[in-house]
Amino acid sequence: MQLKQCIVVRDDLKLSTGKLAVQVAHASIMAMELTRKDTVEQWKEEGMRKIVLRGRDEEHLFRLKSEAESLGIPAAIVRDAGLTEVPPGTVTALGLGPAPDEIMDRVTGRLSLL
Repeated sequence: MQLKQCIVVRDDLKLSTGKLAVQVAHASIMAMELTRKDTVEQWKEEGMRKIVLRGRDEEHLFRLKSEAESLGIPAAIVRDAGLTEVPPGTVTALGLGPAPDEIMDRVTGRLSLL
């Protein structure tokens, strides 16, 4: 079984490269912390594959989160502290998994790469 983690970033915010990188890192760690330890260990052994994708807006991220959770995929929403580019509490990204490819693709397979 191949595992991957997907990070979905809001495309409507037009974050700077540095801000985007930090939000992706937050989402990755937050979702991993929700994942079963044995799954995380397997994912690490497989090389910790991650894919960063485009989400339309906040509503889209919450719809994807709900869909993922209904399939048993760990999902974490990132809310920014608001110290730089966006207001406090702004939803910036969604971390999903790691989870099996075939299950993850049911949620993210139609999204574009960032």
